[in-house]
Amino acid sequence: MATRRSILAAGAAGAWGCATRGTTQGFVTARDGALLVDDAPYRFAGANLWYGAYLGASAPYGDQARLRRELDRLAEIGITNLRVLGASEVSPLRNSLAIGFRDRAPPYNETLLQGLDVLLAEMGARRMRAVIYLANFWEWSGGFVTYLYWTNGGRYINAGDPAHPWPAFADFSSQFYASGDAVALYHDYVRAVVSRTNTVTGVAYRDDPTIMTWQLANEPRPGGSEASIAANMSAYQSWIADTVRLIRSIDGRHLVSTGSEGRAGCGELMSCVRDAHAHVDYMTAHIWPQNWSWADPNDLAGTFSTVEANTHHYVEAHVTLARDIGKPLVIEEFGFPRDGVVYAAGGPTSFRDRFYAIIQQHVTASARAGGHLVGSNFWAWGGEGRARHQDFRMRPEDTNFVGDPPHEPQGWYSVFDGDETTIAAIRVHARELAATG
Repeated sequence: MATRRSILAAGAAGAWGCATRGTTQGFVTARDGALLVDDAPYRFAGANLWYGAYLGASAPYGDQARLRRELDRLAEIGITNLRVLGASEVSPLRNSLAIGFRDRAPPYNETLLQGLDVLLAEMGARRMRAVIYLANFWEWSGGFVTYLYWTNGGRYINAGDPAHPWPAFADFSSQFYASGDAVALYHDYVRAVVSRTNTVTGVAYRDDPTIMTWQLANEPRPGGSEASIAANMSAYQSWIADTVRLIRSIDGRHLVSTGSEGRAGCGELMSCVRDAHAHVDYMTAHIWPQNWSWADPNDLAGTFSTVEANTHHYVEAHVTLARDIGKPLVIEEFGFPRDGVVYAAGGPTSFRDRFYAIIQQHVTASARAGGHLVGSNFWAWGGEGRARHQDFRMRPEDTNFVGDPPHEPQGWYSVFDGDETTIAAIRVHARELAATG
C-alpha cells in the first residue's frame, strides 16, 4: 500500500528528471555572469523560509501539514526558490532558538535533520530550489558566538546587551574566523550535512537538484568596528576560501555562495565584497532600509525618498561589481516594515509594496537585458504564522513560526498569507520574470 512518504519520495526523485552521476543535468550552474539549468537561463522570484526544516520535523515543534500548505501557497504565487536554515546551535544566548540542529558534539539532531529532508522532498515535488545556509553570524540560531562559547572556555556576549553596545557583538562574533577550534567544529557539521542522504527520497544531498546552493553562513562579515574589520579581514577571507574548498571536495555539482550582505557587511569596502566573492559561484546582497537608518519608522512617508535613492544606488553598485567580476548577483534578503511599523497581520503595507517594487523592477529589467542580477528572495514568508503574545516577542516554547527570527518582533518584516497587495505584486513579478524566458 502506497504511503504519502513513498509517493512523495517518487515524486521528488522524478521532479527534475534523472541526473546522471557526475554531470550537472538538472542542476543550477553558474557561467559567464548567469545562472543556468541545462544551458537555459535560470531566474527566480524567491522567498526566505528559514523555519522550513522545523515545520518538517516529526516533533512537537513541527507541523508538516502546515509546511505543505505554505509551500502550496508559495508555489501558487510563483515562488520557485527558498532560502532556508540548515544549521542552528544549542546556545546560551538570550535570543537564540531553543531547539538546534546540533550541540557541541555529535550526534547531531536527527529529528531536525529529517525535517530538512522532508522540506527538500516537498520542495522537489513542487519544482522549487533551495539555498541552505550552514551557520549564522548572528545570535538568533546560535551562530558563530556559540561556536566560540564551546571552544573559548564558555565566554560569550548577547546582542543588544546594554553592557556591550554595538558593535561589541559583531566584533566578538568575528573572532570566529581565526579560532581554529571553532572553525573545526563548524567544518565537522558542514561535512555531515553536505554528505547526507535524504531519508525521504533516498537521494544523496550531493545528487539532489532541489538544492541550488550551499551557503557558508547567514550574513558573515569580518567585524563591526573598523579596528575589528581590519584585524579579522585576512582570517575572514581565508575562512571563505577554506570552507568553499571543503564543500567542493564533497560535492562538486552544487553552487556555493557566502550569504554576505554585500557592502553593508564589509565595512562599506567594495574591495572586501570583491575578495569575499572570489571563490564562490555568485554574489549576494541584502538590503535593510530601516536597520540601516535609511527609513525612519515614525516617518516612512518623509524618508521614503531616501530609501528609494539609496536602494537604487546599492543595487547598482553591486550589479556593477558583479559585471566587473563576471558573476551573477542575487538580492537574497530585503525587507521593510508595515505602515506605522505595526507588527500584527492586517496592517497596511503601502511603503513595503513600494520598496519591493524597486527590487522587483531591477530584477525584471536585468532579466530582459540579459544582465547579472538574476533573482531575489524577500524576507520573509510568515504565511499563516502569527505572533502569540501582546509584546510580539517569541518565547522558547513557541512553535507558530513567522518570518521574523526570535531576536526580532514577530511580524516586523513578515509577509502573511493575508497581505493581499504584497502577494499580488509578488505574483505579477514572478509572472513577468518567467515570461523573460
